[in-house]
Amino acid sequence: MQLLHNIFQVSGDLVGLTVDEPGAIWNDCNSYVIRLEEGLLLFDTGCGDTLDQLFANIRYWGMDPADIRYVFLTHAHYDHAGGGHLLKDLRIQFVSGNETADAVGKGDKRCCGYLYHKVFTPFDVDTVLNDGQKIVVLGLEIEARLMPGHSMGCTIYSFVWEGKKVVISGDVIGTKLSGDFGWSGSIDFCRTKYLDSLTQMADLEIDYMLPGHGMVYFSGAKRRVEEVLNTALMEWRQ
Repeated sequence: MQLLHNIFQVSGDLVGLTVDEPGAIWNDCNSYVIRLEEGLLLFDTGCGDTLDQLFANIRYWGMDPADIRYVFLTHAHYDHAGGGHLLKDLRIQFVSGNETADAVGKGDKRCCGYLYHKVFTPFDVDTVLNDGQKIVVLGLEIEARLMPGHSMGCTIYSFVWEGKKVVISGDVIGTKLSGDFGWSGSIDFCRTKYLDSLTQMADLEIDYMLPGHGMVYFSGAKRRVEEVLNTALMEWRQ
């Protein structure tokens, strides 16, 4: 579905855009496409088993999956990066933070195949970004901010689109309507790091927030982050 001019959501089982297994609503993340003059940017691949559905959704909006030039990964979990090896076969360039690059390159338990009873197929990331690093791809400047906690590789990406600050937040922010946070069952989950990340994220200016699952926030995005921080402060501090 089209979210903004030339920005589209093309997968996500929680919102019914893709379906991996009957009754499963967490197997496939929200994936987003940005259409630019020089090609397409994709944020997160989904689990891989729904790649044909993701491609069909891209085609529905008059785009060609063959025009995908870059994939940005928010983190290494299977529901976000499980399809990475299939897109690498198409010679698409991958971008992520260092921890995510290491995890998907090894395909180890940080990729959480155990949660889905599936095997993660490893692949290489082409460009590794540091915290606060900016990169220009296909004419668009994107900033990476490392937000470890849900996994140690969690990265959010921000850019200005038609005068508004857009943040693709992955699973740093949870999916419910009130304050909550990403799944805590990852082998590299860290509550202390997560709280630090939420504190940093609450200071950011955000107009639109595109999360890893569930609804997109066209208003109240910063308030949403502050609610999650508040919940974490109440529940996590001893």
